[in-house]
Amino acid sequence: MAPNSKQAFLGILMLDTRFPRIAGDAGNIHSYAIPARTAVVTGAESLDIVIDGLPSPDLVEAFINAAKQLESDGAVAIVSTCGFLVSIQDQIANAVAIPVLLSALSLHPQIWAAHQGKPIGILTASKKDLGQTALKAANVNIKDAYIDGMEDCRAFTNAILKPKTEQILEIDSMQVEIAVVKKAENLLKSNPDIAAFLLECGNLPPYSDAIARATGRPVYSIIDGANDMIERATNQARSIT
Repeated sequence: MAPNSKQAFLGILMLDTRFPRIAGDAGNIHSYAIPARTAVVTGAESLDIVIDGLPSPDLVEAFINAAKQLESDGAVAIVSTCGFLVSIQDQIANAVAIPVLLSALSLHPQIWAAHQGKPIGILTASKKDLGQTALKAANVNIKDAYIDGMEDCRAFTNAILKPKTEQILEIDSMQVEIAVVKKAENLLKSNPDIAAFLLECGNLPPYSDAIARATGRPVYSIIDGANDMIERATNQARSIT
């Protein structure tokens, strides 16, 4: 369906969580350049997806069905709220005829190239779980990245990296910001050749500006990738019409 002012929207594949989606979060419909709609994939909790491996076949099928429904409803592109879903990027993309970007990790090769092959700092929900399954799917060479995770930040994990029934209903965004900025600063201190930061986690874009101010490095997230994808899809539709 060709985008237009009344019908064009971005589809967001959502994990099954209960914590709030603050301004700038990948699950907040106001974070994007065009209107957005969410599709919660029932049963796809954080701990089912933030793993070094593939989601269960039942969950993969549920994500595919949700993507197809978003496309049928008129979505012009699809993103997700969890970068670990890069492991099924190809399966989702092959199931629909609209652009799909499930993870900011997929931006790594072009960001790396844009910064003359200098290393990129990756900030993730869980460093211990960001293994070869996701990195290989995103074509990330571990030699071109330095990684740190949020799994030791209680304000983050208590809201996000818990079973849904145990997730707290408020996010202490100030504490999360302090923690993620500190991680970025420490990565840069240990690796001053870092040219930019990439936020794997869809819950971290609200802190992009704070990270950029503290490090003096550009920061990229799923929001940036989504808005670029939307612009390309819109321009393509205009050229066709």
